[in-house]
Amino acid sequence: MQPELHFFGLTIQSFGLCLGASFLVAGWMVAKRLKELGRNVDFAYEAVFAALIGGIIGAKLWYIAENGGPLFSGTGLVFYGGLFGGALAVCAWAWYRGELDLQLADIVAPSLAAAYAIGRIGCQLAGDGDYGKNWDGPWAMAYPHGTVPTTATVHPTPIYEIIVMGGFALLLWHWRDRWRPGTLIGVYVFGAGLERFLVEFLRRNSDAAFGLTQPQLVSVVMMLAGGAWLVFRRGAVTAPAARAA
Repeated sequence: MQPELHFFGLTIQSFGLCLGASFLVAGWMVAKRLKELGRNVDFAYEAVFAALIGGIIGAKLWYIAENGGPLFSGTGLVFYGGLFGGALAVCAWAWYRGELDLQLADIVAPSLAAAYAIGRIGCQLAGDGDYGKNWDGPWAMAYPHGTVPTTATVHPTPIYEIIVMGGFALLLWHWRDRWRPGTLIGVYVFGAGLERFLVEFLRRNSDAAFGLTQPQLVSVVMMLAGGAWLVFRRGAVTAPAARAA
């Protein structure tokens, strides 16, 4: 792990570097897809800026709601707060620009999964406490020099998430032309919720209710919402044919 990188006398936080890279990659993916569809490519960079502002604000507010602390500090960001805050900001800007539709929702789905995977690279490099429970298995790791250090060997859960969400991003990109608009975002919401729900069994977060952690409870809501949306979209496709029969 390498929490800090040093270049020509400058110190750069590895997590911050990966966070920046995640937004750049997401913007590139969205721009590429917009170009494929003949839409306004410049909107990709507007959306990335909106996601950056909304995501940071949402992630910080979620952290404060859970843990308290000052608003203006360099620590304390929560993924789900960033996801929802960024999504709201992008939707609001897309509505203002006249770009908001179901096709746009599908366009951003693969980039969300890719950005998450890159962000977890930053978590792994920083050793910021996102690792899992104590474990002595064949690929267990310790994080003695992390920002939240541990000398005990644990599940390297950031690596698990990098692999799973990186593969999920590739799969969503492969499926980008497979279904009618509005379907791919439902697949993303369900899949992202399922991934986080499962990995939480290996992480160190404490139970919040019903034997589940707070991220798991949010994940259940995501899975239910994504699944319900997919059922609704399937019904929207099949219903006219059924009436015609």
